[in-house]
Amino acid sequence: MQPESLDPAALHFLPLGGTGEIGMNLNLYHTSGRWLMVDCGVMFGRDGPHDMHAVYPDPSFIVARRHQLEGLILTHAHQDHIGAVVDLWPVLRCRVFATRFCAAMLQSALAEANLTDEVPIRLLDERAKIKLGPFELQRVPLTHSTVEMGALIIRTSRGAVLHTGDWKLDPDPVEGRTSDQRALQRLADEQVVACVSDSTNADQEGWTPSEGSLKAPIQRLLAGCEHRVAFTLFASNVARIRTIVKAALEADRHPMLLGRSLQRTVQAAQRAGYLTDLPPFVSLREFGFIPRDRVLLLCTGSQGEPRAGLSRLAADQHRDAYFEPDDTVVFSARAIPGNELFIARIEKLLNERGVNIVRSDTAAVHVSGHPRRDELRALYEWVQPKFIVPVHGTPSKLEAHAALAEDQGFGAVRMRNGDVLRLAPGPVEVIQRVRTGRIKRVEEDRTARRGRDPRRGDRRKRRPTNRRR
Repeated sequence: MQPESLDPAALHFLPLGGTGEIGMNLNLYHTSGRWLMVDCGVMFGRDGPHDMHAVYPDPSFIVARRHQLEGLILTHAHQDHIGAVVDLWPVLRCRVFATRFCAAMLQSALAEANLTDEVPIRLLDERAKIKLGPFELQRVPLTHSTVEMGALIIRTSRGAVLHTGDWKLDPDPVEGRTSDQRALQRLADEQVVACVSDSTNADQEGWTPSEGSLKAPIQRLLAGCEHRVAFTLFASNVARIRTIVKAALEADRHPMLLGRSLQRTVQAAQRAGYLTDLPPFVSLREFGFIPRDRVLLLCTGSQGEPRAGLSRLAADQHRDAYFEPDDTVVFSARAIPGNELFIARIEKLLNERGVNIVRSDTAAVHVSGHPRRDELRALYEWVQPKFIVPVHGTPSKLEAHAALAEDQGFGAVRMRNGDVLRLAPGPVEVIQRVRTGRIKRVEEDRTARRGRDPRRGDRRKRRPTNRRR
């Protein structure tokens, strides 16, 4: 069967990315001869310690049918869900729907690509209801490791689907809304055909700890540090930024931002109404004039990215900031599988400089934004879908998720990128495959473009400082 022969009256689901891997999410729904795209993300690959590049799904299938594409709706502002919009919108040229924070984050990337005035972004309320052709969409707020995460109820003439996106059930998310449990429970009366759901932590028992549980441990950690402290974290985690900054202020430290993506996140968050009560961040130009025990840095580079703030600091290649013996670096993030060697390289440089390292596997400095098995069970008990469709996970995580669903008495579908899943009418099953693939983004090294050797850094003379010689 060829893709053109899809029954126009049926409801289909087709992932082009994000099913069989963590990252690069691009999902398609089809009915009545029309398509809906949910998320358009990247994942990051490496060819060596100094080469980190973005990879995005091959869009050929939907590009050939873009005249049937109703639009792209974004669940939240993480790069594995929005990072490929800048690459793929020029060949899709469709409407884009996002909440205020997600739109603000996306607009920063579009500005760099000179696409700001071209991409039609429609702003959505966090509980928006919109109709796009045969698809009636309702956002349901869920908690995650960034603000304004929203699951989608996708209603069609052939039934309803709950597309969760990334989520957890956090009673104290620190920033943003809590999950809308009542809206989810009401779905039990609709006979939802399928729940297409996050598998990231489906192999872990229990309940994912709350973001709010980090406030006291981070405060205690700062109280016990005598010199400079740097936190490296996922830049889009608005709640973690608040937690660290609040702890810094209570410890009488001056918070500073190091890294463009952190600066963009704070600016986007404040445009969307978050973090507006925090005092201004101290400029890095003041770094050398502030006593060591009063400095708090928030840095990019938690995954060992070669051009990120932490990497430059570890190699002593930053113009304004630096580490000295007995300073502390806190990895307030988990290591994404595949990045362990690159993080180890940064840690080696830090150890050689006598810097203390605090990791998330030995201290309470990070929690996941994804559901463990008890949260998955709770969601399915509320919604009562006929089938669970595991996505957003490696093959072992997808299998663990499917087995959990079956143990709970639900049907489960095992699929991979390129599988066309018929959801209704008739049996829920994979009916064919389409071609999928990955495309590597080619982009010029910004450091080299400024005329500097990226291996040497910027060694311009620093201001007078209180640095020990």
